[in-house]
Amino acid sequence: MAKFLIVEARFYDNFNDMLIAGARAALEGAGHEVEIITVPGALEIPGAISLAHESGQYDGYVAIGVVIRGETYHFEIVAGESARGIMALSMDGIAIGNGILTTENEAQTLVRADPAQKNKGGEAAAAAMRLLELQSKFA
Repeated sequence: MAKFLIVEARFYDNFNDMLIAGARAALEGAGHEVEIITVPGALEIPGAISLAHESGQYDGYVAIGVVIRGETYHFEIVAGESARGIMALSMDGIAIGNGILTTENEAQTLVRADPAQKNKGGEAAAAAMRLLELQSKFA
């Protein structure tokens, strides 16, 4: 059994709830312990994961959030920089599943967030578990 931390950027409550439900079901279904923390936005997720990892309390992480394109360039910055931060941590050997949705509209988000549809929260959790397995294999 491993201990996973779900780090969520709580902005779109209904979509986040679905993403978390999918991630939690996958992790707990595999027998793992789960905790959840909330940060202000997707840009803060990599920093929170880094701090949590330094504590040594967790084996893996799932990043959860929703970034929907708006009328400004802000979407590109948030989507790109949050992904870049998570990738940098992953390249340092931290087991992270990226469940931050970057979509054009709420209809696309619903399909991806809903555990009964594309279940991207569950997929992110599965990715984190697989990376943790690989970490053990290559240790």
